[in-house]
Amino acid sequence: MGEFWGDLARFAGSYWWLIFFIGPAAGGAAKAIERSSKRRHQRRLEIIRAKAEAKAIAVSAREAAEAAQPGAASAADDEGSDTRTRLTRLLTAHDELTHRWLEYELDVAKLIAFPAMSDGRQPLTAAFLRAKKVADGLRPPSSDARVGAADLVAYRDALTDAEVAFDLAERDARRQRDHSFSETERRRLDTAKRLLNVAVDEAATPAERRTAYERVRAELDGLIAVSDAAMERLAEKAALQLPPARPPVSPT
Repeated sequence: MGEFWGDLARFAGSYWWLIFFIGPAAGGAAKAIERSSKRRHQRRLEIIRAKAEAKAIAVSAREAAEAAQPGAASAADDEGSDTRTRLTRLLTAHDELTHRWLEYELDVAKLIAFPAMSDGRQPLTAAFLRAKKVADGLRPPSSDARVGAADLVAYRDALTDAEVAFDLAERDARRQRDHSFSETERRRLDTAKRLLNVAVDEAATPAERRTAYERVRAELDGLIAVSDAAMERLAEKAALQLPPARPPVSPT
């Protein structure tokens, strides 16, 4: 044991100058790790706060809607007494959620502006899609369907989870926009935006609008998954801007 400490002392005496390099390097690495840990912790806190806020908003809105209905409080206590009214409100909220989601899926301009909302690889977007699938699976066929109290509660909770998940995904997509793309990819997105504006511009000629429309998908290919339905909606929107066809001139 004494021999070990003797060797250690001789090493330290011979290489004492290493402390000037090891000390700052170790300190810098420790600070970098600490900064990274703080950033991850802060991000987790932001997600937790956002989720809590979104859920509080969804619950408050639903409670306000129920309070606006005469006798809603007593109906909530009386199992099955007002199932149709409550189910109608849930189905309406479900339709509104689907509409909000489709606005990103079918609007090419929104797809370009907020690409994360159509990217199932994004964690929050994937979480929304999973939650929506659960809510869709629990959705009764109509407000006239016979639904038990337990099934109604399960559907309500699943729909609330989907609403919260959507709000989180939307907030994150609006925060990051195109930051996950490279500089070259962002230039392609900018080109697609300009082409999109031309495609629906009344001042452009029909040929210019048609060419711009055809080039939009080419620019987005490999960057954003654009559905055929989204392109069809864009085609319809562009067609609405086209001047009405002139009636054929009859020969004199």
